[in-house]
Amino acid sequence: MSSFIKTHKHHFNFKKFISLALLEDTGDGDHTSLSTIPKHQKGKMKLLVKDGGIIAGVEAAKHIFKQIDDKLKVKIHIKDGEKIKKGDVAFTLEGHVQSMLLGERLVLNIMQRMSGIATKAQYLQKLCTGSHAKVIDTRKTTPGFRFFEKWAVVIGGGANHRYGLFDMILIKDNHIDFAGGIVEAIEAANDYLKKTGRKMNIEVETRNLDDVKKVLAHGGVQRIMLDNFTPELTKKAVLLIQKKFEVESSGGITENNIQSYAKAGVNFISIGALTHNVKSLDLSLKAI
Repeated sequence: MSSFIKTHKHHFNFKKFISLALLEDTGDGDHTSLSTIPKHQKGKMKLLVKDGGIIAGVEAAKHIFKQIDDKLKVKIHIKDGEKIKKGDVAFTLEGHVQSMLLGERLVLNIMQRMSGIATKAQYLQKLCTGSHAKVIDTRKTTPGFRFFEKWAVVIGGGANHRYGLFDMILIKDNHIDFAGGIVEAIEAANDYLKKTGRKMNIEVETRNLDDVKKVLAHGGVQRIMLDNFTPELTKKAVLLIQKKFEVESSGGITENNIQSYAKAGVNFISIGALTHNVKSLDLSLKAI
């Protein structure tokens, strides 16, 4: 079992997701296969690559086919995270044809999107070569599909931010405004942790250098987010912070300017487009 699945098994019910996804697709039956393919007919299929990039979702596919029919045999030729090119075969599948066709579209939908995200994550991380910056995702994910999108980021060499609202306190602009100020919000968050006995990191969003100075004077957080700072302002903020806190750049960061932010000395660069604006890779399951 993938380490990612083990880590997030309390956050996501993999088996339930597969069951619901299959129900959505098949309803009361795959009547095309049921009517054209004999029940006990066996065959082979291959996962054919039609795009270049990074493959992701192979392990997910293996779990899906196993849940559909534990007699299906999956032989993996290219592992998650490896480079692929047009014409490659990621894995071969053997067993009952009806079972294979039942999972075909679900597997492709997941793998194509995951591979697109993994490819983008690796590309952006490579642009940060020579720095200590790690490319991370955000909560700008597809509802119900976050598990796979965040898994794909890791496969591509990036890292995950918080998984959801429950595993980290991230004080953003709205929290600050409603709380009455940045210091007030930080104090309230720390009081909450003491009262509830919870242990989790606190990150606070800053909108200018004055905010950064306020956080430095007050403390009480583990990470400072520099939101919509220019690369020049980011350098100034990093110099002010002097490694006293982790530093994250966020907002308006693209492949065209990510190197400037990485060179400014931040620890993390969060990019929402990693999961909400990615081209899926073209993959296909074909009979052999």
